[in-house]
Amino acid sequence: MATALLNGRILIEGRFVENKGVILEDDRIAAVIDATTVPPEIERYDLSGGMLVPGFIDTQVNGGGGVLFNDSPTVETIRTIGEAHRAFGTTGFLPTLISDDLHVIRAGIEAVDAGIAQGVPGVLGIHIEGPFLNEQRKGIHDASKIRALDEEGFKVLTSATRGRTLVTVAPECTSPEMIKRLVGAGVIVSAGHSEATYAQMRSAIDAGLTGVTHLYNAMSQLASREPGVVGAALEADGLWCGVIVDGHHAHPASLRLALRAKPQGKVMLVTDAMPSVGTEAQSFTLQGKTIAVRDGAVRDEAGTLAGSHLDMVAAVRNAADLLEVPLERALRMASANPARFLGLSDRFGAIAPGYVASLVLLDDQRNVKTTWISGRQAA
Repeated sequence: MATALLNGRILIEGRFVENKGVILEDDRIAAVIDATTVPPEIERYDLSGGMLVPGFIDTQVNGGGGVLFNDSPTVETIRTIGEAHRAFGTTGFLPTLISDDLHVIRAGIEAVDAGIAQGVPGVLGIHIEGPFLNEQRKGIHDASKIRALDEEGFKVLTSATRGRTLVTVAPECTSPEMIKRLVGAGVIVSAGHSEATYAQMRSAIDAGLTGVTHLYNAMSQLASREPGVVGAALEADGLWCGVIVDGHHAHPASLRLALRAKPQGKVMLVTDAMPSVGTEAQSFTLQGKTIAVRDGAVRDEAGTLAGSHLDMVAAVRNAADLLEVPLERALRMASANPARFLGLSDRFGAIAPGYVASLVLLDDQRNVKTTWISGRQAA
């Protein structure tokens, strides 16, 4: 049965419009029409003047709802994470594994394949963040898990049968030939936890690398004589950069500079969320370490950031407030931009006929009122 979403401000092609109706049919947007022309037999849903926007897509979600994907790489864990983040507007996500043993990565890929097959709401693929990283830039990752990217690793990384596979590697710890092979096998390759030089980054980009994982964090910085990962990321127009806008991972001024340097559409919001999101928990365990939630950040006993306590609607608000961008642009950074990065912009990230009906309704305070994932409204 078709449903018409009416009486709201609808984000269409980068601006809010009124007096429109969005017609949902099955899992798709069937039409966007003048509100006065909605056929009387169609069921109506009153948006009550709220803002209807494309659903948020988070490419880096370690956990939520009290569970961590690394701890239990199962379909049920993915479902729990998705339900926790849906409350904050995330209608599409990549469950993310940080550095771990290959058998854990295999299990995570199998769980994502099964989750997509079973129709778990929102899951779009998997993000494998390590273990093919530089120990010098490991951050919270367990150094004992870090390893070289060999043929066995390649076989695991290319084993998914459904959804998108995003892999974060340190370019200097593998080869351009390996990156090219991964890309040729359909894997999206991003640079992160890396001490790469500018030259090494350029070689990786030439080989097909298209992303940078949590820009500024755990990577070689921009300096006068060696631009490093950050310099290459800001210079290369073709690279998408994920940013964690929580006030802890990067200074707002640094992020504002990144927005000025990058073409519009090439910066996307990510959460790097941990199990505490969607709970009242003040601590959790990460690979044997106790991680505390304090002042909106999650850190180990040494003060090292361990992912984040951030959700996507908070990231949108922070982008608008701290980065001083229009709300419309902040919303694109949470939806259209990651959809393009994942190669899904023909189905996600816009309110237009033929697109998947994954949507978020926001109130004037930019809080989530309700969501739809593939046409199904949250209970």
